[in-house]
Amino acid sequence: MTDNRSHLKQEETWDLSTIFETDQAWEVERQALESDLKAAQNDAGHLLDSAKSLLDITETSLELMRRLEKLYVYASMKNDQDTTIATYQEMEAKATALSSLYSQTYAFYEPEFLTMTTEQLEAYKVEEPRLVSYDHYFEKLLAAKDHVLSQEAEELLAGASEIFGSAAETFSIFDNADVTYPWVTNDEGELVELTHGNFISLMESKNREVRKGAYEAYYGVYEQFQHTYAKTLQTNVKVHNYKAKVRGYKSARHAALSANFIPEEVYDTLLAVVNKHLPLLHRYMKLRQDLLGLDELKMYDVYTPLSDHDMAITYPEALEKSRQVLTIFGKDYSERVDRAFSERWIDAHVNKGKRSGAYSGGSYDTNAFMLLNWQDTLDNLYTLIHETGHSLHSTFTRENQPYVYGDYSIFLAEIASTTNENILTETLLEEVTDDKERFAILNHYLDGFKGTIFRQTQFAEFELAIHKADQEGKVLTSDFLNKTYAALNEKYYGLAADDNHDIQFEWARIPHFYYNFYVYQYATGFAAASYLADRIVHGTDQDRENYLDYLKAGNSDYPLNVIAKAGVDMTSADYLEGAFNVFEDRLEELENLIAKLGAK
Repeated sequence: MTDNRSHLKQEETWDLSTIFETDQAWEVERQALESDLKAAQNDAGHLLDSAKSLLDITETSLELMRRLEKLYVYASMKNDQDTTIATYQEMEAKATALSSLYSQTYAFYEPEFLTMTTEQLEAYKVEEPRLVSYDHYFEKLLAAKDHVLSQEAEELLAGASEIFGSAAETFSIFDNADVTYPWVTNDEGELVELTHGNFISLMESKNREVRKGAYEAYYGVYEQFQHTYAKTLQTNVKVHNYKAKVRGYKSARHAALSANFIPEEVYDTLLAVVNKHLPLLHRYMKLRQDLLGLDELKMYDVYTPLSDHDMAITYPEALEKSRQVLTIFGKDYSERVDRAFSERWIDAHVNKGKRSGAYSGGSYDTNAFMLLNWQDTLDNLYTLIHETGHSLHSTFTRENQPYVYGDYSIFLAEIASTTNENILTETLLEEVTDDKERFAILNHYLDGFKGTIFRQTQFAEFELAIHKADQEGKVLTSDFLNKTYAALNEKYYGLAADDNHDIQFEWARIPHFYYNFYVYQYATGFAAASYLADRIVHGTDQDRENYLDYLKAGNSDYPLNVIAKAGVDMTSADYLEGAFNVFEDRLEELENLIAKLGAK
């Protein structure tokens, strides 16, 4: 097989042999797991035969999933490190097929379990005390009982799952494969074909004509196909509302948030507090306009960095800086950071065929590996410390929880990573002496806050509005979607809709609107992280200890109870207000710094 990685330093690649020593060892385990899954199909119909049967089948299902996750992680990461190797494409496909086999094998589990009464479960726990360790696991299953239909109805819904998912799939295929974009001029004056991949970099251009050209060309395509995009989005919203209705939920949002045991007041509080603080975003937009020297700010001006200062940071320097910053969490945390950085948990550098972007991965029985595509930039330092936050969260959870609770909810996933980013910002601002570097750090933070808390809440408000409109019988035509989105965008950015014609079509390009009330979690996570970082840096040892308790909790409790261990009540507005206080302080600091630099 072609080797696209021989030029890389071994110590800066991940060591996947700690999962399986060889590909052959992986294949032996795959065959064994396939055989064990087929044997487990005999358990269907017997879950509630006795207390011992409930325990044995539950533990077998979890053990098989545990093995499956380990298999999948190895295959997918081998494929991610070089997607040109057919062997690893095939291995990942085999792991995916095993995942489908697992789902088929245990399709009986939940319907059978939900025929049990609370009294029967309590009696079983007395008879078989080891069932008590699964209390929270069972409690979460029973919580959905009122919304589970008859077995016949559930089979009909399951059989229609591909149909229900077709709108999102059609959007994805159309948007990524069929739609082509015009050619535009880049910073070098060259003609380049516009793509999803280069759109943002063109929007960050210092050349306003480049930004304007890319912006108008990009949204011109969405204007051209607005009716098709409206139909796919309308259909997807109808699916969410229909499934919520037949299961007895008040709304699609109620159904989506209930799946993570999040009360709707968390969502409503986010919208209310962000709307209250929109004048801060308007103030930042005015500062941006002044710094760019524009008579009028347009939507294509909101992404270009305000700082010209390039803070070059090598990978070894970034490791050292991350080590230093994260010592604030204490000895236990630092020891695990050292392991991650020295025991080859990280695949750092770009190579031909490597998956783009960055992530933290792994399973319960592996290291919490990280994939990067390193460039010597400030952004990449933030990426490293962000993914380290995920990996340390996973590590502490797996070390302190049994497998059944050895993961954490999506609602909490971004908090640990973004807390690390915010602590890095605090540290850099404390250390920096050069005004231009300070400017770059403040700009990075404020743009991140703008893009996460303000922008994702705008998306969340739009998502809620269109689901409500469909529920009330309104037709989600492109005209309705355009006007709804344009009005929200004007409210958030303070830039007149009439002067920013193209932005009304932005809804059409956002894949997250097909994710079913997902985006609000980016905003709540960032706000909680901003609040927590402030407490960790300026608070007590107990604040830091409470934070580590949150990292260790995994899925042993409901998400809001877990984050409460760190001192955040996410049903309250306090954590959001705390985040906005930090934003306002840093905005004021940037304003003062600009005045100082302008006076020189």
